[in-house]
Amino acid sequence: MAIKLKWWKILTIVLVIYTLIAGLLMPVPRLAILHETIRNLYYHVPMWFGMIAILAASVWYSIVYLRTFDYKADIKAAQTAEVGIVFGILGLLTGMIWANYTWGEPWSNDPKQNASAVAMLIYLAYFVLRGAVEDEDKRAKLSAVYNIFAFCMLIPLFFIIPRLATVDSLHPGNGGNPAFAKYDLDSNMRLVFYPAVMGWTLLAFWLADIKTRLQTIEWKRLMDDNN
Repeated sequence: MAIKLKWWKILTIVLVIYTLIAGLLMPVPRLAILHETIRNLYYHVPMWFGMIAILAASVWYSIVYLRTFDYKADIKAAQTAEVGIVFGILGLLTGMIWANYTWGEPWSNDPKQNASAVAMLIYLAYFVLRGAVEDEDKRAKLSAVYNIFAFCMLIPLFFIIPRLATVDSLHPGNGGNPAFAKYDLDSNMRLVFYPAVMGWTLLAFWLADIKTRLQTIEWKRLMDDNN
């Protein structure tokens, strides 16, 4: 099994290194206001893509747990959600840095900023829930149900509510603003952006895989000690 997985780990390393180097050296459009900060597109946006993908996987594992009550599915759901929230926080931080240079302040109560913050708080509550329930079976069941709810809230918070807000969003593609893909994402940027999305997403799954293996070992050790 390890041999079968090795290729995508190598691909992850290659793509992330390529993104870091090409993202700094490849030419970008010379646009007003954005200037060189447009390079953050290779990090901020792909991290959100990686977050959504890994959180979707977390929901799948929660559904598997509710169907099978397999402890491994609960561990995978928790660890993928943990990686997802880390990528979400990194997405918020890189977005705030970008906003500080382009909008003049890191937080401007932009509808998409606010909706993203709410989404992160909903997922942080998932971990509060897991830490508050001592019974393992009850914790796993409640967490699985809440995880499904959290992801169902994530989609409208990210993609629907900002478009319906009465205050126009400064984000591209929202509030009447043109999307990057229409005006700013030229052929040179696509050569970096698409590999970046794949690289950061694969990295999220790799980190989740490592955390799952470690947590599974810890769980088995605790079971052996109890027996």
